[in-house]
Amino acid sequence: MGLTKKIVLAMIAGIAVGLVFNVLNTSQILGEGVTGFINSYLTNGLFDVIGRIFIASLKLMVVPLVLVSLICGACALSEGSRVGVLAGKTLLLYLVTTAMAISLALILALLIQPGAGMEGMAGDAAFEPQPAPPLSDMLVSIFPTNPVEAMAKGNMLQIIVFALLMGYAISRSGKPGQRIAGFFNDLNEVIMRMVGVLMVFAPYGVFALLANKIAQLGLDAIVQLLKYFMVVLGALLLHAIGVYSILLKLLSGLNPLKLLKKMRPAMVFAFSTASSAATIPVTLQTVEKRLGVDNKVASFTIPLGATINMDGTAIMQGVATVFISQLYGIEIGLMGYLTVILTATLASIGTAGVPGVGLIMLAMVLQQVGLPLEGIAIVMGVDRLLDMVRTAVNITGDSVVSAIVAKSEGALDLETFNDDNYNSVVGREGDGRSAAS
Repeated sequence: MGLTKKIVLAMIAGIAVGLVFNVLNTSQILGEGVTGFINSYLTNGLFDVIGRIFIASLKLMVVPLVLVSLICGACALSEGSRVGVLAGKTLLLYLVTTAMAISLALILALLIQPGAGMEGMAGDAAFEPQPAPPLSDMLVSIFPTNPVEAMAKGNMLQIIVFALLMGYAISRSGKPGQRIAGFFNDLNEVIMRMVGVLMVFAPYGVFALLANKIAQLGLDAIVQLLKYFMVVLGALLLHAIGVYSILLKLLSGLNPLKLLKKMRPAMVFAFSTASSAATIPVTLQTVEKRLGVDNKVASFTIPLGATINMDGTAIMQGVATVFISQLYGIEIGLMGYLTVILTATLASIGTAGVPGVGLIMLAMVLQQVGLPLEGIAIVMGVDRLLDMVRTAVNITGDSVVSAIVAKSEGALDLETFNDDNYNSVVGREGDGRSAAS
């Protein structure tokens, strides 16, 4: 059985076990002693430990993978002076898809009106938001004062800036630069092999993560906010399947179904981890080995996308804004909705690819249009599950932008993209074939 099938089966098994544990916990059919044992030693014990170790092992690879891979890519790009063009295309596409995502969310929410008739829920909600930094500070913070500190803290934007500068300098340093570039290329191969080793344990990590989350959340939270949940979920699926497919076909002529099929392993990882940053190693491997995107493009577009491409979060913000405005009976008007689109699009640049940060950005959006921040406490109940889905949408957007940019730069291996025999997350199992072959 291929690794992808193992991961999908582990995901299904994890959800099933989590639901069973949740039912046992709420109904107390087996008594407090048995459910207490399940909660202490399985849900919050074994499953929690395995899941956290799995996430930690993925995060272990993020900084070295992004730094080394991006330096290698910047070296190759700098030889043809394409860094600025590539960066411009990528940033523009990410901002456009985010604006389209929140526009779609607002339209669906205004048509379906998820908050209509639910005014009673607004009673005792309370939420204390963390202050959002001003846009000027956000832009200044992109540039590192200490690259070692940026790597220690996992600040992706600062790491990207430092890696691009270093890659450019290496490409302009003659023979010393060639020796250093050779070292980083060799190091990149070693790190990729480490990612492959970690993927062997992926099904166990996915099972433990989902069993733990579903056992704690259950279905109660969804039932109370079913309309809101379904509108967000519908907008996420429509954006991932519809909008991305149209963009890919129009801008590159590539087959969207092939891309979605080949990105399934990375989507499963994103769903189970709810973290774009933790999924970077898997997304990068999948985009290079299964889609055929050259490393010099993927090493830039994927880390940048994990940091600023928050289409799923933008959709949540759009639906939540309409939901909260209807909940409190506050009409924000056309200019208010345009403000939401602009604010959420710009806020996506400063949204880190980790779970839960979308709520901080939602507070920023609500403040801009004068809506009560207490409404966030109401949607928090189902945000954890939706966070898993929107992370999968985010990394799908990263792959679509990577494919479009690579095709426009002549850095896409069409034979690899159209090859239906790639069943492994990291390429054909055991043959070590690279994206450039």
